Amino acid sequence: SWLLAMPLAAAHLPFSPRYPRVHRASIPGNNDSTESLLQATVQIRAGETEHGVKSFPIHQRGGASVASPEAPINNAIVSPSPDSDNEDGSHMEIAKKLRNRNATNLSRKFTHAGFGIFFACLNQFLPRHQFLPGMTALTTATLVMELLRYRPGFRWMNDVLHFFLGKALRKHEMEGKFTGSFYYFFGVTANAYLFPKTAATMGICQLALADPSASYFGRRTRHIYWSRIENGLGGFGRNKGLLGFLGGALFCFPFNFRVFKIAKWGANGAPGGNMAVISASLLLGMAGAFADLAVPTPALTMPSKVMGIPVPPFHVDDNFVVPIFAGWACTKIFEIVGWDDGLELAKHIIL
Repeated sequence: SWLLAMPLAAAHLPFSPRYPRVHRASIPGNNDSTESLLQATVQIRAGETEHGVKSFPIHQRGGASVASPEAPINNAIVSPSPDSDNEDGSHMEIAKKLRNRNATNLSRKFTHAGFGIFFACLNQFLPRHQFLPGMTALTTATLVMELLRYRPGFRWMNDVLHFFLGKALRKHEMEGKFTGSFYYFFGVTANAYLFPKTAATMGICQLALADPSASYFGRRTRHIYWSRIENGLGGFGRNKGLLGFLGGALFCFPFNFRVFKIAKWGANGAPGGNMAVISASLLLGMAGAFADLAVPTPALTMPSKVMGIPVPPFHVDDNFVVPIFAGWACTKIFEIVGWDDGLELAKHIIL
């Protein structure tokens, strides 16, 4: 379908992150003339190469300058290019200000939840033929940004991202990896395309709530070793925790219960009564938390080259997996409790 083809087509843009060029200054070898050897010796003792850049530490020993044994002389000395732009290292400077994925980072979790509820509301309020093209365009634009922002001339994009998202970014997202935004938008788009409106909306809500809450409870209970999966089962749930999974599922339960309770059931109410509403709410929360649990940490990544061709740094991301799995689970839960896929939620979802 063209809706999913647009982001994939954008991935075929030439991709090879470019880092500052380096110049190599050769050190004369044993076969060079005596004059060249003397000149090189003077440069080495001064601690500089012909480009004026210090090559390795110089120590004083017995009144004479000698090269440190900890810095062996190689056939080439790498020095920064004099014409390298300061812009080239801007993303690394930003990375120094950010926290890694092991930090709790509440600002990221609130941002994550806020965007999820926002997209769930948009999916609920807008007709399908408006929401899907809008999300497809947003996903494609985000992918293009991710492919360009490490390349010379486009690194200002990193400054823009940091200005708007600030501490919500993670360190690795400024060290050559994609941000979670692309996977987030792509997951929401695929979810809305694949499932009926109500199942899609509830799948996006699990992304908004189960993902950050499971992460939060998992980090708060990581000292409880029996609950940790450690290396995972063939990669499944690596470095995740069962208590994080339970915390995420229970966190979603009150929200899901409220949404299903006030849905437009008609005069007869929900088929199966309160017990069906409770069961569906809990099972859906467990589905969202389970999808988050299944994605290993660190994530499974694609190789840098496939058949000799450089490829973007795609990886398996929970922002993509959670809404799709939760949307699919919602359709199956509806079948189990005897609800119709065409169930309409309240006008404002929870109000």
